[in-house]
Amino acid sequence: MLKGKKVILGITGSIAAYKAVYLLRLLVKEGADVQVIITPAGKEFITPVTLSALSGRPVLSEFFENADGSWHSHVDLGLWADVLVVAPASANTMGKMVNAVCDNLLITTYLSAKCPVVVAPAMDLDMYAHPANQRNMDLLHNFGAHIIEPASGELASGLEGKGRMEEPDVIVEHLKNILAPKEKKTLVGRKIMVTAGPTFENMDPVRFIGNYSSGKMGFALAEELADRGAEVILVAGPVNLETRKASIHRYDVVSAQEMYQVCHEWFPKCDAAIFAAAVSDYAPTNVSDEKIKRNREELTLTLKANPDIAAQMGRIKKEGQVTVGFALETNNEEENARRKLASKNFDFIVLNSPNNEGEGFMADTNRITIIHKDHKIENFPLKSKQEVAADIVSAMEKILE
Repeated sequence: MLKGKKVILGITGSIAAYKAVYLLRLLVKEGADVQVIITPAGKEFITPVTLSALSGRPVLSEFFENADGSWHSHVDLGLWADVLVVAPASANTMGKMVNAVCDNLLITTYLSAKCPVVVAPAMDLDMYAHPANQRNMDLLHNFGAHIIEPASGELASGLEGKGRMEEPDVIVEHLKNILAPKEKKTLVGRKIMVTAGPTFENMDPVRFIGNYSSGKMGFALAEELADRGAEVILVAGPVNLETRKASIHRYDVVSAQEMYQVCHEWFPKCDAAIFAAAVSDYAPTNVSDEKIKRNREELTLTLKANPDIAAQMGRIKKEGQVTVGFALETNNEEENARRKLASKNFDFIVLNSPNNEGEGFMADTNRITIIHKDHKIENFPLKSKQEVAADIVSAMEKILE
């Protein structure tokens, strides 16, 4: 996928610059032609000699390298590249990118680039979480850059948290995804949230209220969206499923309240959301700190309503955002689905039923009906959940367009 591709690798002043060496090796191994541009601060962390030996090209840093008046044209570099990836991207460099502060060759090249731009931030957790830095990343995303969210773990400061530059092999997968043939990548540049699986509501340390959702439908949707080039925020309840795509950012939760918190954080940053999770409507009012003993014939639980995640997101939905819901109904199916469609401000709702064999929870297949807010109805035959996911994503894609 990367063979023959022209890649500019921008390296900035971060302790994670050592990871850029591994990223460079992987890119060269994939057959890419890599030109390294390093900022002056970046040279404090990794030497140009190492980078030049691996890339087979002189490493660029300054506008003027010689005393004879020759210089490096940022315009020519911007036109040459198929992709520009800044990894690691420091808070300082992202601030300069946002504000067009052209005091080094990397920033001027970024402003001249006609190709996709990929940014992999790396910094300490407090810097990463600061509102100014979050604003800059949001602006870069709005400008069209692909932001590869950093991972969580032990940081150079010794603290634990989010800020580690994503691993080089994951970044390479992102680049392959971005540079894949355009006819297959219809959702490149889109960020889409998917909820999947059940939620569990604790009664005591060992018991919970839950449901039979396997998460297969939500995970199939996430995979289909990633295959089409989207960046996916997958909010997953307790399931035994794995994700394989680099562009799927997975957040594991247990309760409805936890799922709500993650959705509330990410939904405003997304172009669309598909609410496929089977969220528990109610949770015990009081959770016992100790296992409830069987010392009575009857046990009464008092339940309280959980947050209605889809409805809450529907209330803060912005113009241009697309939302898709699911209705698993056992009776008065279309009537109940239409009521849910309206009350939760969905663009369309996916209706299915557990009453028929091969449909609903746990199954590998599903038969759906899509009901649009303009009253249009589409009926689909029984298909694999992967095929159903493609039908749902295609319907959503038409609205996004």
